[in-house]
Amino acid sequence: MSEEKNVDKVNEEAAPQGEMGQRYLASGESVSMRLWEKEQPGKPKPEAAREYETVGYVVSGRAELRLGGETTLLAPGDSWTVPKGASHTYNILEPFTAVEATSPPAEAGRRDEP
Repeated sequence: MSEEKNVDKVNEEAAPQGEMGQRYLASGESVSMRLWEKEQPGKPKPEAAREYETVGYVVSGRAELRLGGETTLLAPGDSWTVPKGASHTYNILEPFTAVEATSPPAEAGRRDEP
């Protein structure tokens, strides 16, 4: 006999916003999604190593991902991975919108704070 499950729907406009500007979208027990919308060019983001794995997809704009001594250009249609615990930074080159999934969920246990 299967257990009934409910859909957890999050509307973008009503999604909670994090301290770094991210919007938290749907979240499960082991993975969550977040949206970075129209991030503006400026100084590179502070280098960070997080306790979650990240996979992302570029919706619009361009940015550089610096990870492990390499710089990778991210453009619309590109996807990327940042391993758990890897020191990395982003440099936004033009207004940048991307969706990321994190495992475990970035917002759980305050893992996503600067």
